[in-house]
Order: sequence, then C-alpha cells, then structure tokens
Amino acid sequence: MIAPPSGEQREDTLTRARRRATWLLVAAAALGSVANIAAMTVAAIAARELLGDAALAGASTTTIVVGSAVGTSVLAWLMVRSTRRLGLGLGMLVAMSGGLISAWAVATGTFVALLGGTMLLGFGSASTQLSRYAAADMAAPEARAQAIGLVVWAGTAGAIIGPNLAPLAASMAGDLGAAELAGPFVVAAIIMALASGLLFTLLRPDPYELAHESSRIEPGEGVSEPMWRIMRRPRVAMAVVALVVGQVVMIGIMTMTPLHMDDHGHDLGAVGLVISAHTLGMFALSPLSGRIAAGIGAIPAVLAAAAVLALAAMLAAVAPSDGLLLGLALFLLGYGWNLGLVAGSALLVSGVEHAERTAAEGAADTLVWSASALASLSSGLIVATLGFGALGLIGLVLVVSGVAAMLRLRGQLSPVPVPS
Repeated sequence: MIAPPSGEQREDTLTRARRRATWLLVAAAALGSVANIAAMTVAAIAARELLGDAALAGASTTTIVVGSAVGTSVLAWLMVRSTRRLGLGLGMLVAMSGGLISAWAVATGTFVALLGGTMLLGFGSASTQLSRYAAADMAAPEARAQAIGLVVWAGTAGAIIGPNLAPLAASMAGDLGAAELAGPFVVAAIIMALASGLLFTLLRPDPYELAHESSRIEPGEGVSEPMWRIMRRPRVAMAVVALVVGQVVMIGIMTMTPLHMDDHGHDLGAVGLVISAHTLGMFALSPLSGRIAAGIGAIPAVLAAAAVLALAAMLAAVAPSDGLLLGLALFLLGYGWNLGLVAGSALLVSGVEHAERTAAEGAADTLVWSASALASLSSGLIVATLGFGALGLIGLVLVVSGVAAMLRLRGQLSPVPVPS
C-alpha cells in the first residue's frame, strides 16, 4: 500500500508549483514588455507619416496609455469573476489584434485605425503590469515585495530588446516589399500571441489556486464595501498616491527628454544613451527594490522613492544642456519610479482584504494609467510654454505634495494594519 504524501511533501509540491508559476509570469511579462516597447518606438513616427504633420504625432502613443487604463479596468473586472489566467492571457490576445490592426493601418494609410489599434495594444501593457499582483498572491507576506520586484524586472528585456527590435522589423518589412513601419507592429503582434499562448497553456494551476494562505479567497467572499471607500483607507490611499505621483513625474519628464536634447544639439546617439540609462533605472534594479521594500517596510520605501524622484526632478530642472547630468537625472527618475512601483504595489496589497485585492489592484492601476495619459499630453504643453526646466520644477512640486499627503495619511494609520 502506497502511503499518502506527507504534509511536508505536499508543501514542497506547492512551493515548486508557485515558483514555476511565478517564472511563467516573468516570462510572459518579458515578452509583453518587448512587444509594447517595440510598438511604442515607432507609434509616433507612424502617426506623423500618416498625417504628414507632427502636431498630432503623439496621439498614437497616448492611445496606448489610454488603452492600458481601459484594459486594466476591464481585465481586473474579468479576473474578479474568473481566473488570473483568463484575464492576463486575454489581455495579451487583445494586444495581438491591436498590433495587426496597427500594421494594417500603416499599410493602408488609415490614421483612425492606427489610433484604434494602438489603444488595443495597451491591453498588453495592462496585462504585463497586472502580472505583478498575481505573483504577489503566491508569496508569503514578507516576500511579496520581492515577488513584485521579480516580475517588474522582466521589463528589462523590453528596455533592451524592444528599441533594437523595431528597426530590425522595419527593415525586414521593407525587404519584403511591405510598409517598413508596419513591421514592428506585426512583430509585436506575434510576440503578444506567444505571451498569450504561454499564459493560457502553461499557467496551470491558476495563481488563485496557488495563492498563499494569507491571500486565499474562500467561497462566497466578495468585495465588502464600495471601491471609493476602499481607496480612502489610509494604507491604500498612500499606495495610490505613491504610484500615481511616480508615474506622472516619470512619464512627464521622460516623454520630453529626447525633444529637449534635440533642441540643444545632441545627436540621436546621445539621446539613446540617456534613454538607455533611464530604462536601466526603470527595470534592471527591480530585485533590489524588492529587497529594500521587504527589509525596511513598504511605507519607508515609498518615501525613499519619493526622495529619489525629487532629486531626479531637481537635476532635470538644472541640466538644460549637459548630457551627462541629464543622464544621471533620467537614471534616478527611472529608479525612483521603480522603487515606488514595487513598494507601492506591496503597500496596496497589504491594505486590502483577500477578496478585495483584484478589484482594488485594477482600480489603482486604472488611476495610474489615466494619470499617465494626462501627463503625456500635458508635458508637451508645459515645455512649449514654460520650458524643460519648468517641467522638472513642476515634477518636484508634485513629489513634495505627494510626500505631504502620504505623511498625513501615515498619521491616520491604526497600529494594526488590515489583515493581508
């Protein structure tokens, strides 16, 4: 007679399944990041070519961000009612269709279709970002920040491969007699399809089934109160402030940096080095951010992230033409965003009940992406009217205001946090 597995054996099996699922999420997030950045690299250029005017060229990039906001809300709603696998996989599948529509739009010269396609591409970004919460669910409370950092670290692949893949795909499309700028969108669609297939076929059991005991939802559990009340809880509100401020300041300054450098006579090589430093800060040090948040706590970590963002904004404001100083500012800007994202996400998870998590995560990320869209639209107007230095100072003011709000909210925290 074969003895049933012991409790220790069952725990080992569960640990291995969680580790496997986490690395699958990392792989899918890496693929999604590569596809997103490859598409974003040419989105504005494609819009300018279709319109013959640069005035609305940024609209196609903005629609990706808007699509991310919409996608986050839709996918979170779906995951509350089904599984993580379905929501994350479907997001990549919708993004695949967006890539194909965008390629068709470029080939046929249809600007409106390009806007629609790039908006659907945003669903892939939403899926990539929501993956971090699926990893957090499978981790013990003390290891959640590190699990989030590991998934965010997957974005390093997009930062390195995406910008270099875009010109290669364009060249291949041209060699085949197709519109060159359609190539990156087709390649993005193929990569999104791979990510979707990976999630649908291999992410089994679902992360909900592998959730740590502290994250497990019992049958019949649901959201206990309206979302606006959940968002007003001090711990949750602190997390949302940290996430939104980091995203707005990062997007605002990053978006205008290439134009600012071009205005001061820097060539594309110098611009590329500065943006590479920025993306390195955004993703490569994510495991370190996870360790920091786990070591000192999520609240001190989001305040530390704000300090890094404030320094970056100040350096950007006083670096009108110095490429080296601007590169340092952009690296710090990227890392401040990263630390705030990892620690803020961990703080958010710790501030809600088990059954509220998926809905609250979706609501928070929807706010983040909506703010990101506003930042990408307003940064150009600010630079055109007040200059790049003013954009850095406005970023500094936003960070200081965010810190003041978070300190006020910290004073409202009860001694015992919401169970996580």
